[in-house]
Amino acid sequence: MPDDERLHRRIRAAVANRPSGPTPGELAAEERIKAGRPWPEGPVALLPVAQLYARDVPLLRPPGQSGADLLQVLWCPFDHPEHPATAVFWRSAATVTDLLAVPPEPSAIQYPTYLPEPCRLAPERVTEYPHYLELSEELRERLGDWSSWQAAGQALDTSYEVAPEELYMDMLSISPGWKAGGWTRWGLTDPTPRTCSACGAEAVPLLTIATTEWDADGDWEPEEDQADPVPALPGNPPANFTMIDLARGYDLQLHVCPVSEDHPHIELIQ
Repeated sequence: MPDDERLHRRIRAAVANRPSGPTPGELAAEERIKAGRPWPEGPVALLPVAQLYARDVPLLRPPGQSGADLLQVLWCPFDHPEHPATAVFWRSAATVTDLLAVPPEPSAIQYPTYLPEPCRLAPERVTEYPHYLELSEELRERLGDWSSWQAAGQALDTSYEVAPEELYMDMLSISPGWKAGGWTRWGLTDPTPRTCSACGAEAVPLLTIATTEWDADGDWEPEEDQADPVPALPGNPPANFTMIDLARGYDLQLHVCPVSEDHPHIELIQ
């Protein structure tokens, strides 16, 4: 149950800062949680994953001519077949008047890492460029020329000299972490067409649900976090603030049809 996983996280955080280790009550709670719960029967409530307002993310716009200004993303906390199935809803915030104090929750989740830890939104606009594999052959050749990078007049990490294109991929191309819009991230596969199954239009990136906000080297880490680093959580990769883990550290990217919000969206693990 979600409540069991939340209790497990509280215990783990408390024990991490306590030299004496877990208390007898905490050990008993951990044993009960480890024993598990019965598999749920019947409908399973979806878990809220993200809620974004256009006022906070100005580039966030619904497909077509809709006047919606609120994006809500939920998922089923079970594999379908290899990751949670998502549901995307566009709404007008002004029309949402009947608010739930506590949203319904599923009676069980398949993996603890499918339960997002609530995080406050701190949007930051960044500039990124297409994935290396989506560039023309001419541009890829130029990026592989170390002398071209040196001509830019910036101090460069000489470790990139043997493979200059990796400097582009690490520092300029696709930003890590959760993001709205931007370019599509690739890695598990080469770029493939993403076309709407309803009308054939090319789908565009909507939201990236990421396991971590930045990599182990701290690339793309915001300056304020560099000055005040957050300690890594036990058993989780660095910057895993939401405490989710998709496909062993990869990301789930949602693409939507630009023609209509009623057309089905596309899920992509990369």
